[in-house]
Amino acid sequence: MISPIAAARAKLARSLRDRVAGPQAERRSKAIWLAPGERRFAPDAPICRVQGHAAMYPGGIRALLLQALHPLAMAGVGEHSGYRDDPWGRLQRTSEFLAMTTFGPVDSAERMLDKINRIHETVSGTDREGRPYSATDPHLLAWVHVAEIDSFLTAHQHYARTPLTPAEADRYVDQTAYVATRLGITDPPRTVTELHVQLADYRPELEASPGALDVVRFLLREPPLPRAARPGFALLAAGAVGLLPGYARDLLGLRLRGPLRRADTAVMRRMAIPLGQLGTSVVGWATGDPSEIRNQAGSVAPVTPG
Repeated sequence: MISPIAAARAKLARSLRDRVAGPQAERRSKAIWLAPGERRFAPDAPICRVQGHAAMYPGGIRALLLQALHPLAMAGVGEHSGYRDDPWGRLQRTSEFLAMTTFGPVDSAERMLDKINRIHETVSGTDREGRPYSATDPHLLAWVHVAEIDSFLTAHQHYARTPLTPAEADRYVDQTAYVATRLGITDPPRTVTELHVQLADYRPELEASPGALDVVRFLLREPPLPRAARPGFALLAAGAVGLLPGYARDLLGLRLRGPLRRADTAVMRRMAIPLGQLGTSVVGWATGDPSEIRNQAGSVAPVTPG
């Protein structure tokens, strides 16, 4: 007879899988982790350690909040992604892309990259100020990439039991550059230092556009979740906000106000980040269930060097 703890763990794992992978979760999992074929990265490569860890949950929320600060990137998301009408569908497509290009067979990953490039060719327009944008613009693609990779790495370094060493962190950034170049980014960062320099170069372009503030409302104040799931999501969201750089929290209106403002950074360190750690640990406990399909793939992959 299954124990109450094991039953709760399995229930949470199914709930997370259904949200993140969707109704085709089993098919997608088999295509990514169980399908035969050569993999680009070894299972213990930094990119696999980061992008297979539960810290991706708060890291993903941080990435969305940070990416939203570029008005032209946000215009493309707002007008073409359907994140409000179909938020879970967008999450499922994004998670499948990340998983396939990190863990999946090389041939399948390459087909997915070709598909994304074709989709990007259809995404263009102008923002509220009349400024043109295109999803094939290397400058905008690079912003999305560096904001995403910085978020994933930052969350991992704070919430993983075994963070990457400095050399491993540089290797992680370098390994993410393959997908970046395939998507049309001309000079992706190859080290953590280069990543931070490129992020800083975008600072003058960032603003709290109406679209960015809508993302804050949607993710943090009215998440599309049943009431019972919101406390758990709130832990992850707090952990994400606590890891945002100060300028991003300023722009997004996520600083404490009144007499607590001067203590904002200390409060984030003492409260938000521990909450994020708790939420990440719970997700890791659930998704580490050996009955989950992604944990059965250890022997299927001949591996090429990353």
